Amino acid sequence: MSKQTIGRVEDGQPARFSTAQYRDLLDFYGADDDVRDEVLGLLKEVKAAKGDPAGGWWRAYADLANAHFDHFMNLEQACDRMTTFQLTLLPGLLQTPSYRRWIEATTNPAMSAVEVERRLELTARRQRRLTDDPGFSLDVLLSESALRHRIGGQTVMAEQLLHLVDVGKLPNVSIRAIPFAAGGHPGLVVQSFTMFEFPPLSAGRLAEPPVVFVEGFTGALFLEEDTAIGRHRATVTDLRQVALTEDRTKRLVRQIAEEYGA
Repeated sequence: MSKQTIGRVEDGQPARFSTAQYRDLLDFYGADDDVRDEVLGLLKEVKAAKGDPAGGWWRAYADLANAHFDHFMNLEQACDRMTTFQLTLLPGLLQTPSYRRWIEATTNPAMSAVEVERRLELTARRQRRLTDDPGFSLDVLLSESALRHRIGGQTVMAEQLLHLVDVGKLPNVSIRAIPFAAGGHPGLVVQSFTMFEFPPLSAGRLAEPPVVFVEGFTGALFLEEDTAIGRHRATVTDLRQVALTEDRTKRLVRQIAEEYGA
C-alpha cells in the first residue's frame, strides 16, 4: 500500500483497499481487540449497505486465488475504466475458456479438474461486466506477440482470436495491437501492466487517484505514487501512437486466425 493511500485513510478520506489490508493496518497501529471489532464491524456495515454483505461476489472463489486477489478484484469492480498493456498473454477479461484452461494447467499442473472449472467460472463472471455495465470501459493495447504465441495450440488460438474480434465490437471495448513493424517502443521496457481509474465518489468530490497493477510470477505490485502513475500514463500515450487502429487491428487478428486454420 502506498504512502498516499495510508495518508488518505489517516485523514479520514475514502480509499480503496481490501479487508485483509484493514487487518494489517490495525495490527500495525497496535489496535486492541475492542477497536479491531469496532472497525471490522463498521466495514461489514458499509459493505452490507452497498448490497454486498459478503464483501464481493468474488469472495466465493478466494480459496483458489493468490494473496493479492481480493485487492485486485476490489479495484476491478470499483473502477469505471481499465487500461491494460500486455506483452505476451491476453488479459483475463478477453480470454476464452480453452485459452484460460491452458494458463491454469501450465501455472499449476497439479490442480484438480474441479478447481480448474471454478477458475474458469470466475473468469466468466468477471467478463460479464463488459456487457452488463455500460458505465465500464476497457482499453486494451497488445503486442503482436500476444496474438502469435500459440497458447493451447492452433485450434485454441484460432477460437481465441475470433473471440477478440467479437468482443472488440462492443462499444465500451477498444482493442489495438502494436505490430512488430513498429519496432522498439516503451512497452518493451515497462512490461505488462493494468491501470484502474475510478469515478467520483460523490457529487462535487474528486475521483480517487488511479492505481497501476503489475504482476509477476511470484507476486504483484499496486502502484499509487504520482510519479509511477505519470510514467505509466505517458507509456500509454506513447503506445497508442504506434498501435494500429481498431479496424486495422481486427484485420490483423483475422489474418493470424486464418493462419491458425480459422
